Amino acid sequence: MLSYLDEGRHVLVGQSTRTRQVLRLIEKMGRCRWPALLLGETGTGKEVVARSIHNICASGPFVTIDCSSMVGPLMESELFGHVKGAFTGAATSKIGLLEAANGGTAFFDEIGELPLDLQAKLLRVLQEKEFRSIGSLTTRRSDFRVIAATNRDLAKEVEKGAFRRDLYFRLNVMNIRLSALRERKEDIPALIDHFLGRVGGNYTITAEALEVMLGYDWPGNVRELENCIQHMVAINSGPLLHVADLPSNLQSFILQKKSQYFMAAAANEQPRPIPPASELENHAGAAQGNYPGVIPLMELEKRAILNALDYTKGDRAVAAHLLGIGRTTLYRKLKEYQLAV
Repeated sequence: MLSYLDEGRHVLVGQSTRTRQVLRLIEKMGRCRWPALLLGETGTGKEVVARSIHNICASGPFVTIDCSSMVGPLMESELFGHVKGAFTGAATSKIGLLEAANGGTAFFDEIGELPLDLQAKLLRVLQEKEFRSIGSLTTRRSDFRVIAATNRDLAKEVEKGAFRRDLYFRLNVMNIRLSALRERKEDIPALIDHFLGRVGGNYTITAEALEVMLGYDWPGNVRELENCIQHMVAINSGPLLHVADLPSNLQSFILQKKSQYFMAAAANEQPRPIPPASELENHAGAAQGNYPGVIPLMELEKRAILNALDYTKGDRAVAAHLLGIGRTTLYRKLKEYQLAV
C-alpha cells in the first residue's frame, strides 16, 4: 500500500505489496507524458504522488489547480487568465494557471468538483493545447502534462451526468488507486517512525498506544495519522508517548470499544442461579468453599481476559482498557494463568 510520500524528498514509506506496486507505477508514469488519474480518499497522498510522477523527468513547473475552490464568476479567469478591462475589477492582465503550467505539469486536484461548463472548456484545451484568455481575441498555446485526482467514483459521476464522459476517458489513460490507510495497516509503524523522525526529539510510541493505533480505522487516512503524531508530541515532552496522549478521536474509539464490549457481554451473560442456603450447607465440599453454582474468582478472571481478547481479536491494548487494567497487568495475568493467546 502507499504509506506516505514525503513532500520534500518524495520518498515512499512502507514495505507492503501495494507500496511496491505503486512505486513501480509511479516510475512508469514518470517516463511518459500521458494523462494520469489518481483515485483515492481524501488524505491518501494524491498530490505528493503527482509531484513524484512529475519529478522523475522534471521539466517545467508543477502547477496545482484546486478544482473544489473554483466557484463563482472568477473561476474561468483562474484557469485561462484575463486581459485588462475584461470585467469589472480587472485592473491588470492576469496569466491563468493553464498558461503557467506550460512545459510542465498541471495537477487538477479534486477534478470531480469542476463544474460542467468548465469541464467542456478544459476538454478543448486538452485536445487542442490552446485557449483564449477572458476578454482576448488572441489564441494562446500551452503544452502541459495533465494529472488529475479525485476522491469520487468518476465512472458513477459519468452515469449520473455530473461528469463528462469524453473528459473522463481523456483523463483516464493511466491511473493509480491509492488505498485507504485502514486497508494497509501494516504500514502504520513505518509511518509513525517517519513522522516522529520529522519532528525530532527521539520520541517513541509505547506498545499500548501502537496497538490502539493499529486497531483504529483512520477515516482521515495518512493526513489524520500525521496530525495524531503532531498532537501527541505537542502535549508530551517525551520521550515516551502513551495512550493518554492520543487525540480525542482515538480516545473516543477506545471508549466506544469498551462500550461495545460491555453491551455484548451483558447481552450474552447467563448467570447461574444461586442455590438455596440449605443446599450449600449440606454440600460435602462446603468447608473448602467449593459450592455448586459459585465460580472461583480466578476462573472469572480467566474468562474475562479470554472474552476481552476474543472480542478485540487479540488486541491486548484495547482488551486491557476494556478490562480496566494496565497492559503490564494483563501480561502478568496471561503468564500467571498460562493463557497462550
